This record gives sequence, C-alpha cells and structure tokens, in this order.
Amino acid sequence: MGKQKNTPCLWFDGNAVEAAKFFKSIFTDCKITSITRYGEAGSKASGFPKGTVMAVSFRLFGQGYLGLNGGPTFKFTPAVSFMVNCKTQKEIDKYWKKLFGGGQTNQCGWLTDKFGLSWQIVPAKLGKMLTNKDSRKSERVMAALMQMTKIYLKVLERAYNQKIKE
Repeated sequence: MGKQKNTPCLWFDGNAVEAAKFFKSIFTDCKITSITRYGEAGSKASGFPKGTVMAVSFRLFGQGYLGLNGGPTFKFTPAVSFMVNCKTQKEIDKYWKKLFGGGQTNQCGWLTDKFGLSWQIVPAKLGKMLTNKDSRKSERVMAALMQMTKIYLKVLERAYNQKIKE
C-alpha cells in the first residue's frame, strides 16, 4: 500500500477480487494494484487452500484499500459506508444504478451493493446545504432528504432555495 499510513481492510467471503473488479467497472478512478495468494502458512492458519486469493489491493479515488478473503465470519454493516460525492443528477443516477444491481436500497441516498458494502450516493453540495447558517434552509433540506431513497438534487435545491414569507 506504499506511503499511505491508513489503509481500510475490507473483509470478504472469498470474493474480494470479484468486488474489486466490480468497483473498477463502475469507477474510472479505480485500479487493482496487486493480488496476494495464500501460501503454506496462511493456508494452514485460515483453512483456505494454498494458492487461492488471500487479498487484493486496489485504489479508489486515490485511496488505497485491501480486500481480504477472510471467510464468512464477518459481514459488512451500514455502520461503515463509502460516500460518493456527485456533481450532477446524472452522476448520482449512474452510480446508483450500477452499485445497486443485486443490492438493497435504504433511506437518504444509501444503498448496499451485492457484496453487502454500504454506499452513500450524494450530491457534493449536500454538506453545505445541511450546515447553512440559516437553519431553516438546512431543516427543509433534511426534511426533503428523509423522504428519499435515491437522492434527487432538484428536490433538495428547491427545498434549500424555498422563499418563506415572514
């Protein structure tokens, strides 16, 4: 993983390479950097046959990750998710459709891919909208967001820009 001090390790049940290839097919800024196989010692310790893939290293948006084929012991939960900040509705729609295939949707732009990994497909400006010093704007955005599964940028923008008569 090189110079990066902190590398997230994602625990997969034998399909880490398939997951890395899936991410690579979706994100143009994804590259598989290495594949490590179980040797004699690793095979004995893990129960995986010698020569099977132990781990795959990949980079996504410049961040290094290690996909470990650790077996069925641990599963992903929405407690950890990857946020993809999108500039346009077209980009939101693209990532949503590709990541969702075989997964599950959730509230507020969250989905779980076919590997069980959680993603948040959100507009890049959402953070700014939710932290505006005018709390009425951020409240309207949050209320609109809570009604959505996939996020619709125009709906959030309408809520944010809504004029209130005082």
